[in-house]
Amino acid sequence: MSSSSAEGPTLERRFGLLQSTALNMSNMIGVGPFITIPLLMSAMGGPQALAGWLVALVIVIADGFVWSELGAMMPGSGGTYRYLREGFGGKPGRLMAFLFIWQFILSGPLEIATGYIGCSNYARYVWPGLTDAGAIGLAVLIGVANVALLYRRIASIGKLTVALWLGTLATTLGVIVTGALHFDPAVAFDLPPDAFKFSVGLLFGLGAASRIGIYDYLGYYDICYLGDEVRDPGRVIPRSIMISVLAVAAIYIAINLSVIGVVPWRSFVPAAEHPEANFIVSILMERAYGRSVATVFTLFIVWTAFASVFALLLGYSRIPYAAALDGTFFKVFGRVHPTKHFPHVSLLVVGAISILAGAAASLGTLIDGLITTRIVVQFMGQVVVLVRLRREQPDRPRPFKMWLYPVPAVVALAGWLFVFATSGLTVILFAFGTLAAGVLAFAVWTKSQ
Repeated sequence: MSSSSAEGPTLERRFGLLQSTALNMSNMIGVGPFITIPLLMSAMGGPQALAGWLVALVIVIADGFVWSELGAMMPGSGGTYRYLREGFGGKPGRLMAFLFIWQFILSGPLEIATGYIGCSNYARYVWPGLTDAGAIGLAVLIGVANVALLYRRIASIGKLTVALWLGTLATTLGVIVTGALHFDPAVAFDLPPDAFKFSVGLLFGLGAASRIGIYDYLGYYDICYLGDEVRDPGRVIPRSIMISVLAVAAIYIAINLSVIGVVPWRSFVPAAEHPEANFIVSILMERAYGRSVATVFTLFIVWTAFASVFALLLGYSRIPYAAALDGTFFKVFGRVHPTKHFPHVSLLVVGAISILAGAAASLGTLIDGLITTRIVVQFMGQVVVLVRLRREQPDRPRPFKMWLYPVPAVVALAGWLFVFATSGLTVILFAFGTLAAGVLAFAVWTKSQ
């Protein structure tokens, strides 16, 4: 089904490979590695936690193939929503699509909110006297600015996306070069005793580290949410996903080693007991060049964090829009701005919820909540859809086909199961409770139609 209307304003196909890759990478790099390294090290009590980051890398590479095949085969605004509805078909498809929107209304804004928190955390380095209330106010202000910048035509947004991306790359390069010039292997690989001794605690620690690593990688698929605004989507979507994953993987290896090779991990682990963990990259730059240079560089990190939330809100605002057009969400979300040609109602609602989330929760809570609520319906659901369509519609045109099928699909499914199962009972119950409430909401909504 087309996600545009013949009677009203339509979306414009303006995103090529460069803009699509810029969108994905801005989302992926963004604030993630700059705020999660202390959390990652705390998960396993030392640099051995990088094993969890590698587990996350394997999962997202495999899952990238899932997104590539589905995104090329079913290009259109909404991404997962569209895949679940078409893949399961009929009432099961409507239920799965509804559940995705249901969990997205929580998990999507939570992810955007982590960027707002990241910005305010780094602002504390520049402004040491910033109070908790002031940090919350700053996060809200950044959220409002993000919505305001996205309230425009997609053509100008494409140019702004590239500009933000270039700032992100410059910031990242600065960290990597600094780390390379000051790297100390003895500091980087100072492993604690029995770092890899097998135990249940090690397994759950690995799961926690993997969950943080996956959060860092989220966004490799962001262009799929803008399928109706991509030129030649059968070629551009898969290429942008694969380029983004591989490029960011190399960048992340360098960033992680840059930080732990200069700043001893024992000085910021556990993260909850060390305030400097909130702006660990600023500490890196201060050790290398002094506080004045670190202060200026911190502003570039805030720029990078903003680029991330900009890309996230741009993509996520298209999801309720696509669902509304297909008749499985409130119709008001399907409205397109009459002159600027973008889903303005959806943008404003998702943006507002994100701002509220950023003002109400901690970074760790947001990460755990958004990952676990997303795994079952979205990530695992898409693997099932891909396999189902391969079996039931083998002759359907597929501009891109998963390499070595079904190996990547099996690896992705096993990886998501591992991350979910090691999330802890409270978080798992929260995820299932959210889905149960969604099923009930679907039954009520269906009867009202």
